[in-house]
Amino acid sequence: MTSNDSPKSLALLDIGDVARRSGFTASTLRYYEELGLIQSSGRKGLRRLFGPQTLVQLSLITLAKTAGFSLEEITAMMGPDGQLMRNRKELHARADQLDQQIKHLSGLRDMLRHTADCPYPEALECPNFLRLLDVATRRQRRSKPQ
Repeated sequence: MTSNDSPKSLALLDIGDVARRSGFTASTLRYYEELGLIQSSGRKGLRRLFGPQTLVQLSLITLAKTAGFSLEEITAMMGPDGQLMRNRKELHARADQLDQQIKHLSGLRDMLRHTADCPYPEALECPNFLRLLDVATRRQRRSKPQ
């Protein structure tokens, strides 16, 4: 450790390290910083430096994106200090949407498996396939806003 290295500066990761560890590109990290999703702690030359908590924030962002939240929604969920501000009502609503998606996808999976294994020469001759098709179509109509 040189006289210019403080313990705090040793904990900082440059943008290349964060990119390698998180799987995000440096340009995505700069964009997320621009949106306020993450904050750099300074610079070393031209390279941005980030605290180790940035990796946790990026994991939260990945999780939220996987759950279907937009970057705008994720930005609204992140406090100024990078902490997650939970809107329990919104999280429950998203979980309910995921439940509906799971139900829909499970039906599609069942239909595909039945079609692949169906003993009828043509799927449209199979009463079980036609029933599954009818159920899927009704579900699809109910889920679309008029």
